[in-house]
Amino acid sequence: MGFSLLGKKVGMTRVFKGSVSVPVTVIQVGPCVVTQIKTPDKDGYAAVQIGFEDIKARNSTMPLIGHDFKAGTDPKRTHREFRVKAEDLSSYTLGQTLTVDQLKDQLYVDVIGTSKGKGFAGVMKRWHFKGMFASHGTERKHRSPGSIGGLCSNRGFGGGLAKGKKMAGHMGDDRVTARSLDVVSVDAAQGLLLVKGPIPGANRSTVEIRPAIRLYRSKAKKVAAKAG
Repeated sequence: MGFSLLGKKVGMTRVFKGSVSVPVTVIQVGPCVVTQIKTPDKDGYAAVQIGFEDIKARNSTMPLIGHDFKAGTDPKRTHREFRVKAEDLSSYTLGQTLTVDQLKDQLYVDVIGTSKGKGFAGVMKRWHFKGMFASHGTERKHRSPGSIGGLCSNRGFGGGLAKGKKMAGHMGDDRVTARSLDVVSVDAAQGLLLVKGPIPGANRSTVEIRPAIRLYRSKAKKVAAKAG
């Protein structure tokens, strides 16, 4: 079990490694404040809750204001918690500040965010259906999904559609995890983290960053070599 940090997606740019141009996403990470420590005796499990981004008291609620006041900090806009081992709880104290410096030794991170909402979309845009034939005889049906009742009662599966049937509907605005992104650079002075490639969400949206928890063999070897 590792830790998590909260940050804000700034946007994309590029950096040069020698003569190679590397596209990177810039994330403004933290500072995050430990607002609650959950213990197995009191809460049934071990976890650490963090708060991110100051908010005016009038835009918060009285319970949250009091909750953050116990940690000795101003009201926070976003709160998240991450599980830890019970023996690791001693590493955290109420009101402790966590910064991007926590990630300086990480080679790869997972970034979790909410993808951009695309509104109501048809099957061609949402699921990449190829559509109907664009030839004579096809009238105003070029982008339709085709048959949707292939699992009807005469095949023994009961009436109605199959669960999870790919159809038109709300596209985007989902929780998305970009796994095992390369950490290109950590700027502790400005609180910036540069990761290779795109991450979910719009610019200025809040994202969660954690050390990568699942690696391909090639990346796992690099992590093992650095640790050894």
